[in-house]
Amino acid sequence: MSIEIAGAAGGAGGSSIWSLLLPFVLMFAVFYFLLIRPQQKKSKTRNSMLSALKKNDKIVTIGGLHGTIVEITDDTVVLRVNDVTKLTFDRSAISHVSSSSEESASA
Repeated sequence: MSIEIAGAAGGAGGSSIWSLLLPFVLMFAVFYFLLIRPQQKKSKTRNSMLSALKKNDKIVTIGGLHGTIVEITDDTVVLRVNDVTKLTFDRSAISHVSSSSEESASA
């Protein structure tokens, strides 16, 4: 008789561990789908945009400066702001591409 009681108590203890872990598992799932996964997707699209930059793309920097890419290296980008002024920026300082050289060639 005492064996059955000990077995029943062990089964109840096992289910209480899962009932304690379930909220933490659910919180991790919520954080993953609401915070981690969208940030990873945003980072992936930004990295693909930065790697696809090419000469004559019209871009906007994170500071709001509009310019056209004149030279591009692995780390830096030289922008033509007007006919005379050329500025050098880090590649990571580019916010987005306003129009690519392919779009301007077809227009």
